[in-house]
Amino acid sequence: MECFSQDRDELVLVFAQARGKLNFYRPFFIKATLRPDFSGLLFPETIQRARFNSVDLFEEWYDRDVLAVRSFLNERCLGITLEGGITLLFKFFGNRPNLLIFSDDTVIDLFNNKLVADSQLLLSGLDRPLDQSWDAYTRNDFDHRKLFPTFGKLVNAYLEENGIQQKEPPEKWQLIGGTVRQLEHPQYYLTTFQHKPALALLPYGEPIRQEFTDPLAASNRFYSAIMGQNTMDREKGDALRLLEKRLKRTQAYIDTNLQRLIDLEDAVKNEEIANILMANLHQIPEKPGSRSPDVVELDDFYRNTPIKIKLKTDLSPQKNAENYYRKAKNEKIERDLLQQQIDNREQEVGQIQQQIEAIRPIESLRELRKYLKAHPILDEKAADGTAPLFKQLVHEGFVILIGRNAKNNDLLTQQYAYKDDLWLHARDVSGSHVIVKYKAGKPFPKTVIERAAELAAWYSKRRTDSLCPVIYTPKKFVRKPKGLAAGQVKVDKEEVVLVVPRGEEEKKPSAGQ
Repeated sequence: MECFSQDRDELVLVFAQARGKLNFYRPFFIKATLRPDFSGLLFPETIQRARFNSVDLFEEWYDRDVLAVRSFLNERCLGITLEGGITLLFKFFGNRPNLLIFSDDTVIDLFNNKLVADSQLLLSGLDRPLDQSWDAYTRNDFDHRKLFPTFGKLVNAYLEENGIQQKEPPEKWQLIGGTVRQLEHPQYYLTTFQHKPALALLPYGEPIRQEFTDPLAASNRFYSAIMGQNTMDREKGDALRLLEKRLKRTQAYIDTNLQRLIDLEDAVKNEEIANILMANLHQIPEKPGSRSPDVVELDDFYRNTPIKIKLKTDLSPQKNAENYYRKAKNEKIERDLLQQQIDNREQEVGQIQQQIEAIRPIESLRELRKYLKAHPILDEKAADGTAPLFKQLVHEGFVILIGRNAKNNDLLTQQYAYKDDLWLHARDVSGSHVIVKYKAGKPFPKTVIERAAELAAWYSKRRTDSLCPVIYTPKKFVRKPKGLAAGQVKVDKEEVVLVVPRGEEEKKPSAGQ
């Protein structure tokens, strides 16, 4: 019957049995909020439309019978089908919610026109049939997330709390099946998840505030709980969520480094291999030109067992031994770095836990903001949407720019970097492009190259490695041939530096530590 908006990210749809002279007969209202940080539906009994600051929308499609309401397979969408092949589609895609108007299969209008990619969606393409069988689960290495992409954070947290990581595959599959059955025949729970209200189809979260059998009543209560959050609850929840995310990431970093340290301790040491080679030089047959065989089997006198040792064929046996002695030195450096990084991260864990414990009991907004000002936790620029196009810092007077994602990397390298700027990237893995801006007449100091390389390593898949090789070259040797994916480039000439991954706020170890 009617559709209007009184707020940039909000609209109201009015349905009814009939249109009377003055009012609608048995009206049904849907109020939709479609913000990047929250999207949801409210079904109020009545809505008072404001006289001012109100605009009519989609008038061309008024007075059409509703034929059906439909959901979509494995997708977060809700469609209202009208006569004449028109569908009103609520799209609840993460931080890109929208209302789309389809004529048959084609988008003909949008609520949020800034989401231009939405105009290319096809109604027929929204259903996503997925193979959710045991065979598919097996083929995907028993990773249920690939089979059930709409579970979301809350359902996955429920599965983890029920021990899915510790179970054997058949038991995991049984747990997943039971969870799916609950989701298909749900009760509705207004709960608390990650320090904010959540609407769950499972009894999970702390605390569970209310339970419903009517989905509309549940949606209304959830909507009201979100909108009724006061500033204190919202800011406190934001701080606690961020701290808990950092805590989880830091603990994972410690676990990775501990495992690497254990692997180094359990492996045969390079120094031992070198000693075995030197003690058995007379047993290693040399090829013409003082070259070594690919592999040699010798007696491991440390363990009283045979050992196969790989050799570089272009080096003599003695030079191969020297190479293993050199690796042994790097091995010791890596062990020391790993232990140092573990110690630093354990200290960081303690600090984060102290901050969490300090924030939990705070009840005053003034006290909370005073604490957050004294202990900077939130990235205010990122939070208010005014973050710069690229990450940026200055080191020894040189500006260093860091790409944020694949498309942003292309933008940085292709449009914002000049031929004499220095370009860096972690070797053989995906990661950020890093640019050091050229200063006329000044060569790039070694310390600046190393700092930029540390950042390139940090913003790559090698972040948790102890040492990371980073390639660097003037931008003029970096090109992007047609057909390469976003973020991919060709490098015609490069040098390599080996560094420890380090972000903007990471403290560099002092000498002697």
